[in-house]
Amino acid sequence: MSYKKKRPKVGIVMGSQSDYSTMKLAQKVLRLMKINCETKIISAHRTPDRMYKFAKNSEKNGISVIIAGAGGSAHLPGMIAALTSLPVIGVPIESKKLKGLDSLLSIAQMPKGIPVGTVAIGSDGAINAALLAASIISISDKTIRKNLNLWRKKQTNSVKKKPN
Repeated sequence: MSYKKKRPKVGIVMGSQSDYSTMKLAQKVLRLMKINCETKIISAHRTPDRMYKFAKNSEKNGISVIIAGAGGSAHLPGMIAALTSLPVIGVPIESKKLKGLDSLLSIAQMPKGIPVGTVAIGSDGAINAALLAASIISISDKTIRKNLNLWRKKQTNSVKKKPN
């Protein structure tokens, strides 16, 4: 069996092409962790049928965790979470008017019964979403756990002991 069919996969979705500059960081981290991922543009408002089909078929398609980036009213993570029982991590995309605070609040304030994990606004959030997805997958995948621990060790070792 090939690597791609054997390993869990993370679905990365975003509301528009402009969100990719942020969400590609999640994709990069997942690839460094050797986690398969698929990346798609899915708008909760402009492509609701595509969103519905993605969410309803994600588990059947081998996805273990979904990372959904959204700006503005940021409905995408919550709508996907309402359609699947897989873990969904919402990444608030920074907006021009409110700097992503609107997105953060929209994702974080989901009604009880439909949880969405929410990370920081923007690039830091995209990176942390990938690390959180890796952590979730590492519960049942020793290789991913090892890769995550190596990432953290490398991060720790990069901190200088004294200033220059």
